[in-house]
Amino acid sequence: MITKICGIQKEDTLICCEENSVDFFGMIFYRKSPRNISIKDAVNLQKKSENLDINGVGVFVNKNIHEIVDIIKRVRLKYVQLHGSENEEYIKTLKKIGVKVIKSISINNKYDLKNINNYNSADYYLFDYKPMKGELPGGNAKSFDWDILKNFKTNKPWFLSGGINLKNIQEILNDINPFGVDLSSGVEKELGIKDNHIINNFIDKLNNA
Repeated sequence: MITKICGIQKEDTLICCEENSVDFFGMIFYRKSPRNISIKDAVNLQKKSENLDINGVGVFVNKNIHEIVDIIKRVRLKYVQLHGSENEEYIKTLKKIGVKVIKSISINNKYDLKNINNYNSADYYLFDYKPMKGELPGGNAKSFDWDILKNFKTNKPWFLSGGINLKNIQEILNDINPFGVDLSSGVEKELGIKDNHIINNFIDKLNNA
């Protein structure tokens, strides 16, 4: 199972993720998010990661295509995650500049899974809680009914996201067994602040499940 920890802002958290063999770290370029990162800090983290075995992912929400391309080039991103209403043409445009794309799919019921057919060019899917009106994109410690994903089949790798933590990872492994898990608030000591001790415990439990 691959792992991705989103909302990384500090180098010591990145190093902690590397030491725990986390596969991806997400940097959020969305000003309304408490985990928003500056271009300068993102450049530093991405540069640091180039000598490590962990891949940086730029997370965007309905960013103007010219702006996102500029950020991709400045930060030297190889992966992006699209967490808004970006369409297939948007994804194809990004693919042309050589990045891999993770497309978030908001899930409320089993019919929402059909939306994967709208994003055939994506390299990965990420299934997350569908926000209510006024809520920020992303799970924000909230989860959808994971039973929706039981027996789900697709030819592309996919992440489960939204409300994943130490208390429910065993249930996820037993009942869903996703290709990958994506978490953020589940390894925080307070909103937006990652805790290395919690990351250590989570990965240890994941490895020994």
